Amino acid sequence: MGQVLVVVESPAKARTIKKYLGEGYSVKASIGHVRDLPKNELGIDIESGFKPKYINLRGKGKVIQELRKEMRKSTNVLLATDMDREGEAIAWHLKAILGNSGSDVKRIIFNEITKNALREAVSNPMDIDTNKVEAQQARRILDRLVGYLVSPVLWKIFFRGLSAGRVQSVGLRLICDREEEIRNFVPMEYWTIEGALANVRGSELPVRLFKIDGKKAELDNEGEANETLSAVKAGSPVVTDIRTKQKKRNPQPPFITSTLQREASNRLGFSAKRTMVIAQQLYEGIVLGSEGSVGLISYMRTDSTRVSDEAYQHGINYIEDNFGKDVAFGGKRGFRKTKLSQDAHEAIRPTDCSLTPDKLKQHLDKGQHSLYELIWKRFLASLAAPAIYEVTEVDISSGERYLLRANGRKLVKPGFLTIFPDKKSEIDTEIPSLSKGETLSIRSMEAIQHFTDPPARFSEASLIKELENKGIGRPSTYANILSIIQARDYVTKKKGVFYPTELGEIVWKTLYQLFRDIFEVDFTARMEGELDKVEGAEQNWEDVVRYFYEPLMVDLKNVEGKGKDLKKLVQEETDQTCEKCGSKLIKKWSRNGPFLACSKFPDCRYTRSLEEEEELDRKCPSCGGRLRYKNGRFGKFIACWNYPQCKYTEAITIGVPCPVDGCGGQVTEKRTRRGKIFYGCSNYPDCEYASWDKPTTIICPSCSKGYLVEKTTKAKGKFLKCPSCKHEEHV
Repeated sequence: MGQVLVVVESPAKARTIKKYLGEGYSVKASIGHVRDLPKNELGIDIESGFKPKYINLRGKGKVIQELRKEMRKSTNVLLATDMDREGEAIAWHLKAILGNSGSDVKRIIFNEITKNALREAVSNPMDIDTNKVEAQQARRILDRLVGYLVSPVLWKIFFRGLSAGRVQSVGLRLICDREEEIRNFVPMEYWTIEGALANVRGSELPVRLFKIDGKKAELDNEGEANETLSAVKAGSPVVTDIRTKQKKRNPQPPFITSTLQREASNRLGFSAKRTMVIAQQLYEGIVLGSEGSVGLISYMRTDSTRVSDEAYQHGINYIEDNFGKDVAFGGKRGFRKTKLSQDAHEAIRPTDCSLTPDKLKQHLDKGQHSLYELIWKRFLASLAAPAIYEVTEVDISSGERYLLRANGRKLVKPGFLTIFPDKKSEIDTEIPSLSKGETLSIRSMEAIQHFTDPPARFSEASLIKELENKGIGRPSTYANILSIIQARDYVTKKKGVFYPTELGEIVWKTLYQLFRDIFEVDFTARMEGELDKVEGAEQNWEDVVRYFYEPLMVDLKNVEGKGKDLKKLVQEETDQTCEKCGSKLIKKWSRNGPFLACSKFPDCRYTRSLEEEEELDRKCPSCGGRLRYKNGRFGKFIACWNYPQCKYTEAITIGVPCPVDGCGGQVTEKRTRRGKIFYGCSNYPDCEYASWDKPTTIICPSCSKGYLVEKTTKAKGKFLKCPSCKHEEHV
């Protein structure tokens, strides 16, 4: 019997699977997608039912050749790509490329890369799920229609290179709409009465005014607050009721994709993209010394909190053996599903609970260890008993009209918090010993002014939650949505929250004005539901694409031939005048940002960058004139305001000294003739230091020979690397 060829997407996954399958199996990687729509054309035959034109991806020739060679030596081919829609589509494309050489081509799926899971999958090969493939194909075609038909409209209005995405544009909309809410927010004033009472033994009790005349205390102004404060102080506080009860706090379910991204953002400060990159590494396998490559977590793209009976029992046994039987929950807990959950895969969990974070620490980098620990603790905690608190409420009357309240809480049984403690479990407030009818003394009491807060700007975690709640995108798309809107400079992140850039806001307003139908939140959510129906064989993929395409064509026809009028939508007249002809200057947009241009263009071609208005707080060392920022062919630089009489210029440094010994220069950001950014020394040509990667001021902790540089790759995300010894650190 000949060998069996197993095809996966990545070399890391191939290594792990080969270890478990052993002899008789050849495991090869396709290195991701092998076919896609062409880049230089729409690639969709709209008249023929939106038929896509697929081509082999550039650079994949050797990979395809190697796979075909291995296939000729094999009796069977098993396509073991990921178990989501995209993985199914990759398998379908692989089958089409490999052709028919007599080998039987089948599909296998598994939720985790373990020996048992792979044996089960290999024993039960299946046909490719064409419904999943068609759902993914429909999504790809929809995104291509927007990208290739709507983006050129933005080019006519702004500049070439901008993009409009079907789903990410709605993500941008959420951020822009929130910013508009914040701008329009009018804070409302309110007051509270708070203080401390004491019993006869001197033990203090923090209290707050709760009710006035039996109704919730609502104080809208200072006068009302001070009047109430005086009345409360004049009263004699008496304990009227003490209520003590036990309250359960249940653990959260094991992670799904969105909750993993949110929690990794909140607890670890990871971007959604970095979270998914690391999770993919943990799923595909990490080399654990002599054991070789081991898959550490189950599949990480899922919307289900379901856990297999086998994984559940392993988890319960581990809790009982390591934390005690009283910590384990007595029975299998059910968790509420989201209304859009497909429940196709298990939750994200460790493949083996006995592989604790401490055991794996020496084999994982910092980011991998932190994320694995989060997944490991969350899974075990979800199987544990609830935490039990003793909650106490004390009502205190002050006169006939005013009711004060004190609240206390004490943890009496930690339950799941033994495994996964958090900040909520640390906040305990004990109530001193009191008795009903006891009179208390006032230690302090004051009226405190407050103002209502505007809605919070979105963080990565809260934006993912909003996308999920509104049904926009699916687990595999959230990280991509967030990455694209940042990469396009539509939003910027400051202190962990998103702010729309000026470009982002004006692009969104333009899209909404011209393509309102297809970028409505409800319409986008309905499209996601329709794609789910395609996967469930309830809907034809061509009908779904047509449902989207028809309103898109209506909007496109409305903007056809209106290039000049469209440009005027974003051009803003200023009160400044042209230095050449005296006409009004208008604000326009280019790849380098907004600029001012003469309203008499093309008769007058005067332009000026808005950034050139920004002056520096120092003088020109050549003539003593003012210095300002300017934009040139190779990027931004500093020049004298008296140009052309004074031609002094200097580069803008990034605050990092040149790493060449004895140079004394500073590293500056520069551009090649084709606009690609690189970093060079300000003392050029005397110093020829140059780097494609941005240097930092961090000395390499491994070799101490020089600075670490910033690097970003698809596989690892953003990290630091030493150019000398190749030491790497995640950021």
